[in-house]
Amino acid sequence: MTIETNEQALSDTARIARDLIRIDTSNRGGGDANPERPAADYVADYLRGIGLEPRIIESAPGRASVVARVAGLDPELPALVLHGHLDVVPADPANWSVDPFAGVVKDGMLWGRGAVDMKDMDAMILTSVAELLRAGERPRRDVIVAFFADEEAGGVYGASYLVDHHPELFAGAATAISEVGGYSIDVAGTRAYLIQTGEKSLDWIRLRARGTAAHGSRVWHDNAVTRLAEAIAALGRHEWPLRLCETTRELVAELARILDEDPQQVDPEEIVLRLGKGGGFIQASLRTTSNPTGLAAGYKHNVIPDTAEALVDVRALPVDQADVLAEIRATVGDDIEIESVHSDIGLEVPFGGELVDAMVASLRRHDPEARVLPYLLSGGTDNKSLARLGIAGYGFAPLRLPADLDFPGMFHGVDERVPLDALDFGHRVLVDLLRSY
Repeated sequence: MTIETNEQALSDTARIARDLIRIDTSNRGGGDANPERPAADYVADYLRGIGLEPRIIESAPGRASVVARVAGLDPELPALVLHGHLDVVPADPANWSVDPFAGVVKDGMLWGRGAVDMKDMDAMILTSVAELLRAGERPRRDVIVAFFADEEAGGVYGASYLVDHHPELFAGAATAISEVGGYSIDVAGTRAYLIQTGEKSLDWIRLRARGTAAHGSRVWHDNAVTRLAEAIAALGRHEWPLRLCETTRELVAELARILDEDPQQVDPEEIVLRLGKGGGFIQASLRTTSNPTGLAAGYKHNVIPDTAEALVDVRALPVDQADVLAEIRATVGDDIEIESVHSDIGLEVPFGGELVDAMVASLRRHDPEARVLPYLLSGGTDNKSLARLGIAGYGFAPLRLPADLDFPGMFHGVDERVPLDALDFGHRVLVDLLRSY
């Protein structure tokens, strides 16, 4: 592997992304996070340097978000929110081939936690706005740039807080752009870009079983651990049926067309999995998932505990959230308590209209071969919070990627990295979009 150390060779977009990666903003959830304030200060300083007046808002000490408004040429047009988040999920350096917070550049790529999710897009937002302003230009409409705290833990200290306490910051906005979309995938030799037009709902729940405490040597049938184990195994193995929504129905039809398959004859899941590495990321958009992610019980080897708990990450299709929670109740049984730790809505917006047309046109101006498809994100973004203000959110962080790069697999993964030329491609597409939309 070749490590590149020539600082002058980096574009502004790559340099800013590298700098942000070097600010460790790991978010462990539950309010336990390295403060975003140092990254917020970096972003705010950059915005001031291009003539804007950013506001830094802390929801709690150090939990900082940044918002600034760029005046457009036509103030009558609805504003666009262009947003990213400053926090990242933790990374264990022992599992990485590089220091995840060193911002290493090697093999033509920028490596580090946040290179994909989503300090790359943060940098693209900053430099695309800067290019317009430094050239004496303005976007067509007002653009509200926002960099939120706490996205990786549901946005409680970030986007959700600002929507609840400072909705005036987003006055006049009708649409939003953020992660996770705009990147290219290989479909049987055809380069296609995925625009995210929806995301599944989110329910983080805690299952709790109760029993009676006793000595570990007893014959004992009222065991909370056993009761929880039976419930969590039933839920973890539960087979949720395949179910298409408007977005996934359109995606499968377009993929079938590219693959020269008949979607009436081939199972939608089979069509999606034909995408190889990218297919695994999209597969979860075709059905509900309910994955156990944590267990806790007991405090001593010879004591049967009276309580056992499990964490479950539930992601339902946008219209199925209530029905899914009811089915979970039926699956685990009435003697298991279900506690909601965090819940948020699902979203689905049309793959059409002025913004979608502008995104597609901008991509094709910079990649004439581009095929552009809608898709449903199995995870969630800060667009959920903005939707409470009536703002329609899309995932569009445009990156032209090598066909063999498992880009979706690097979200929250090990050795997260993004090609330098993809960052510069994304910068150019966003500049084009700001001029045209």
